[in-house]
Order: sequence, then structure tokens, then C-alpha cells
Amino acid sequence: MKQRAFNTRVQPVRGAVSVSLALAALAAAQPVLAQKAGDAWPARPLRLIIPASPGGGADTLARIMTARLSERFGQPVVIDNRPGAAGTIAMDITARSAPDGYTSILTQSTSAVIAPAIYEKMSYRTLVDFTPVSLIAEVPHVLVVNPTVPATNLKELIALAKTRSLNYASSGIGAGSHFSGEMLDRAAGIRTTHLPYKGAGPALAAVIGGEAQLFSSPINAAMGQIKAGKLRPIAMTTAKRSAVLPDLPTIAESGFPGFDIGTWFGLLLPAKASPALVTRMHAEYTGTLKAPDVQERLLADGTVPIGSTPDDFRKRIAVDLERFARIAREAKIRAE
Repeated sequence: MKQRAFNTRVQPVRGAVSVSLALAALAAAQPVLAQKAGDAWPARPLRLIIPASPGGGADTLARIMTARLSERFGQPVVIDNRPGAAGTIAMDITARSAPDGYTSILTQSTSAVIAPAIYEKMSYRTLVDFTPVSLIAEVPHVLVVNPTVPATNLKELIALAKTRSLNYASSGIGAGSHFSGEMLDRAAGIRTTHLPYKGAGPALAAVIGGEAQLFSSPINAAMGQIKAGKLRPIAMTTAKRSAVLPDLPTIAESGFPGFDIGTWFGLLLPAKASPALVTRMHAEYTGTLKAPDVQERLLADGTVPIGSTPDDFRKRIAVDLERFARIAREAKIRAE
């Protein structure tokens, strides 16, 4: 009887423990369940890594978008500038971050697809160590010359390059402007001299000052000097004409079909980010791109908002990785 009485007293305790454990497990699961439902994430500020200094193309694009993004996420989106080594430092930091959505990178074509083509050793593989979310925007490049150069179109510039030595500036070894110059040399059968600078600003200054004669510049960096008459636009290097210079033909239109190079910016998460997280990030970023004030500010300086699907962005990365690797091999472009 004593044994039975003891058992009757202990059973409720065991039941209470079981209920307590179940409640604790359910409580612990709530953040996970809520995150999957998308109604409790994010619970703290988000970090957006930029592979460039403040004032650069990626930084400017991010700052145009972050106010709207913060509203949509319900948490601040904090910009973390990590310049250096063609953006590879920022890419490496992102690749080693947790795939929880709190760290992402607004990368650019230089760090995502060009750097792997010119560096012998890389700490990341773009399509292995990252999860593509969206191609956010593209910035067309415009081939500009010093106004003293006696050429007003691409045909005249090529003819001039065959009779005298011309220097072409770039934003640095391995930059899109470096590849653009090499591509034009090979397509047109000319040989210009490459002068690398530390960014688009110094490269533009070199052309304005006459140290270099031509430069394939991001259009948003060059428009002020073009309007001021300090630079003469020759042709767009991208496949399509720009809305801010609608009468300027492309290099492809001017006798070199398929010529296409500019700068693109895209959102990447670390590898193994969940499909639900990718869907949420895609919705907030592409939704921000559709805001009229964001579109107006981007289009005003020639930046083209895109907002692609994750799959289309992955395909773009794959195509560009192969394309720039081939160009780098053929032109023998290597990072020093």
C-alpha cells in the first residue's frame, strides 16, 4: 500500500515535468517557426557590406536604398564599407558570415566575376560560397576622351590610334575599365597603352589633364564632366544606349557586335541561406527598387534598376565568370 501511495504522489510530478519540458521546447521553437513564417525576422539591425569606400558606386546605390529598406524590414539596415583588394576582402567577410540574413553584400561585378579571373588564389568561389538573391542594378560605361583628341566618334578614334600612341586610363588593374580597353584593342586591331589609377576619379582626372587620352567610365561618374565640356563622349561600351545620352551609339552599333561591358551590382547572401530567407530578401530589395523616388534618383545619373530573380542572377554570374576568365587568359591580365 505504501508503494502504491508513493506512486500516486509521484505521477503528477512526472507529468508536470513533461509539460514543462514540452512548453520549453515549444518556446525555443517559436523564433524558428516565426522566422519561417516571416513575421518575427529580423529581430535586430541588418548589416549590408559594401566592397568599396564611401562615395563609390555600390555605396551610393546602397545609401539610396537603405532608408526604404529599413522601413520595409522594420529594422535599420547598416552599411559596412569594406574596401580593398578589388572587393575580395568584403566578399571573404560575407562568405564567412552566418547564413541567417543578418549579413549580406551588395557586391559588384569587379569582385564577383572579374577578381576570380585575375587572382591566382581566391578565398571564395562566387557560385559556391554565396547564395544569389537579385541583380539589383547596372551602370553603363561610356568611352570618353579629352576634348583635344581629334576624334568625335569611334571610327575616328580607332583611325587615330593606328597613327599615334594613345594612353587609356583605368580604375585599376582588373577593373572593368581595364577589360574594356583590352577588349577594344583586340576587337579593333589597335594597341593603346594602359595607365591604371586608383579609382574612377583619378582616372577621369588623368584624361581631363591630358595624361591619358581615353577612359571607359561609369556613366554616373562622368556625366558632370561631360556636361561641363571637360570630356567628350565617344560611345557606350554596354549593349544598349543610355537614357541620359540617348543619341550616343554603342560600340556594338559602331561595328563591333557583341561588345558589352559595364558594371553591375547584385545582392548575395552567404551560402546555405534558406529558400524562405532568399524569398524575403528578394521581395524587400526588389520592392524598394520599384519605389518611384528610388527609381527617379537612380535613373537620373544613368543607373538602371533591374531587380532580377535569384535564378536569373545566378545564370548571369555563371556567364560572366566564364567570359571574364576567357578575356583574362587571352589578354594575359593578372593581378599584381
